Amino acid sequence: MEKIKVGVIGNGFIGPTHIEAIRRLGFVEVIGLAANGQEAAEKKAAELGIAKAFGDYRDMLKDSEIQVVHNCTPNHLHFTINKEIILAGKHVVSEKPLAMSSQESAELLALAKENKVVHGVNFNYRQYPIMKQLAAMIKNGELGKVNLVHGSYLQDWLLYETDFNWRLASDVGGKSRAIADIGSHWCDTVQYVTGKRITEVFADLATVIPVRKKQKHNGSTFGTEKEENKNYEDVSINTEDYASVLVRFEDGAKGVFTVSQVSAGRKNRLSFEINGSQHSAFWNQEEPEKLWIGHRERPNEILQADPALFLPEAKQAIHHPGGHNEGWPDAMKNMMLNYYSFIREGKDLLNEQVNFATFEDGHISMCITDAILESHEQQKWVKVQGRQEYL
Repeated sequence: MEKIKVGVIGNGFIGPTHIEAIRRLGFVEVIGLAANGQEAAEKKAAELGIAKAFGDYRDMLKDSEIQVVHNCTPNHLHFTINKEIILAGKHVVSEKPLAMSSQESAELLALAKENKVVHGVNFNYRQYPIMKQLAAMIKNGELGKVNLVHGSYLQDWLLYETDFNWRLASDVGGKSRAIADIGSHWCDTVQYVTGKRITEVFADLATVIPVRKKQKHNGSTFGTEKEENKNYEDVSINTEDYASVLVRFEDGAKGVFTVSQVSAGRKNRLSFEINGSQHSAFWNQEEPEKLWIGHRERPNEILQADPALFLPEAKQAIHHPGGHNEGWPDAMKNMMLNYYSFIREGKDLLNEQVNFATFEDGHISMCITDAILESHEQQKWVKVQGRQEYL
């Protein structure tokens, strides 16, 4: 069978990560890379062993050989490029956030449906094998009725005033940073495993470091380079380093989560606990092969990721025997496997159940982000709007 041909736009941290995950599938081939300028595109394409280099992504969209395009660009470009990909008749995988507002994401969702392209958003945390197991356990009633959901997503890569990245600029990263960047992952993962939508929020946001010192050259996301030349300029910051959000779910369940990019020692710690009427469950992304299960009247348990122990609904998500831990890159691979298997099998998003996040999920995420920003501004509960017509 002929391989599915793919083009990737963007060559920062996440673009090559997409490429690596795609290449693990075997039946998909990355044949094109688009970057900002022909020289940069050719250099990166050569490094990654990609045949075609495009200094302008629009030239990639004209290439009839390319069937699917991954949008791995900075946030402010997502809406425009996603729209052009759809109108070019290509299937699309977008990084999150899907757009800069829920109005834009609604437009993209409607356009993708109208043009009948397969649309995906890279919410990869739901793709961990343990998340599939937990979702099945909750659906089967093994925790009882879900009453409470609480947790956090903590990082430290912006802890110092000299830490700087394009995500800090609102005209590039968007009106929200910590919520849109990592809070969106927390909300998507929790909604996925519980099967419940967040319908109302009460938020408190803070810019912990209101003025940062920007080096004369741009740093990379999660960069560790040390700059000896302390030639900085002061830059005012108007996006949040921290947020805590009370949430209400559609069935009356309650929750709360905190996000921070200034928490020393926390590298990429997405965690949550679900308290049911019979049992509890806790998961931490930095130890993804373990699920803590809490009981009242017997010893608590640690469930290790193991296909021999998983429910039938979750076994397809794990690819190695117990003790062979699968982590972040493997969850990314699962996202790509599920997305491209859907295309290979000729399925239709309008009529088939999917096992990856779509533009619908991306739009829901944008609606939650907009509600959180409005709640913080008005200091009151705000209902999540603009999503019902698409569900």
